[in-house]
Amino acid sequence: MDSSTDNDQQLAKDNELIQAQTHVYNHIFTFISSMSLKCAVQLGIPDIIHNNHGQPITLSGLVNALSLPPTKTAFVYRLMRILVHSGYFATQKIDENQEEEGFLLTSSSRLLLKDSKNTFSSIVLTVVDPVLVTPFFSLSDWFQGINGSTTSFEAAHGMGFWSFLEQHPEYSKTFNDAMANDSRLMIMSSVIVKEGKEVFENLKTLVDVGGGDGTSAKAIAEAFPHLKCLVLDLPHVVADHLSKSATETSFTGGATLRPERVVAPPASSDDDCVKILKRCREAIPLREGGGKVILIEIVMEDKDYNMKLQKQEADDDERTELQLYFDMMMMTTFDGKERNEKEWEKLFIESGFSDYKITPVSGFRSLIEVYP
Repeated sequence: MDSSTDNDQQLAKDNELIQAQTHVYNHIFTFISSMSLKCAVQLGIPDIIHNNHGQPITLSGLVNALSLPPTKTAFVYRLMRILVHSGYFATQKIDENQEEEGFLLTSSSRLLLKDSKNTFSSIVLTVVDPVLVTPFFSLSDWFQGINGSTTSFEAAHGMGFWSFLEQHPEYSKTFNDAMANDSRLMIMSSVIVKEGKEVFENLKTLVDVGGGDGTSAKAIAEAFPHLKCLVLDLPHVVADHLSKSATETSFTGGATLRPERVVAPPASSDDDCVKILKRCREAIPLREGGGKVILIEIVMEDKDYNMKLQKQEADDDERTELQLYFDMMMMTTFDGKERNEKEWEKLFIESGFSDYKITPVSGFRSLIEVYP
């Protein structure tokens, strides 16, 4: 073997080492992307650009609209530069004869407009918050059982997530708004309406178990006007809605109903899920009578995570990564998990159901029909 071959092999090893270093650095600094996005939402940058009537806004114009001193201009530029790179904003020349560029919204940043019906701004503020981020700092301690807590969230805050919401009403409101906005966008999207047409169009009554403020039920009723929807949740959750009349959606507090249809919520453990699904099965008629449980949930993809698929499409890769993020959040915060199809099937069988159907929709989620 000559020296040139040795040099080529060493060069290949060095390149592999540099690529590995870049890969590690990219993941180490991922938090900067989410924190930068949160900063933009808190400053109201998407709304400022939106209020420029569809025209690109210059950097100086953005700084002025933010009521920031001119000394911050270079820093705002650096913030916008990373957000443009991430696809949240776009740039366009102000004038064909000039070099100056301005900033425009993209489809992603339009989701962050605070006054939009489908705003995701509350979701950004909820997730990228010390309440949910802090538990990850003690994750290794939790794995080693050092703190003896059920979840890393409990170790960080001294109580479970739901108890935390009860004692912190301001964050609870932000969290509930975030969940409502997520449900509204998910249900009202044309994808859900199109893919879910066969799921919902033949129903007469639907009960949203654990439906909170009724956002999902209202969105379904709006998409399928013939459907009468009932929201079932704990009395204190629906208390503010009981006195409000609605032709398409009504509320009730309690623990058990016997409706034609039931939408089951997620639960923290398999045992909890089985209990809820059993109660749902008891509440609905037989399959011959049209009874079924409907879930809109993540179905994890079965892949060999020891080897990244070489020909995996970019959107598939992003969807899989998001599902993995959700699973880690479920583990850290709720003592729960996201499930693959085999795990869902196991739950359905243990709950006494005979069959199920999974329809992938809405990006990373699926519609699941479960039959008694």
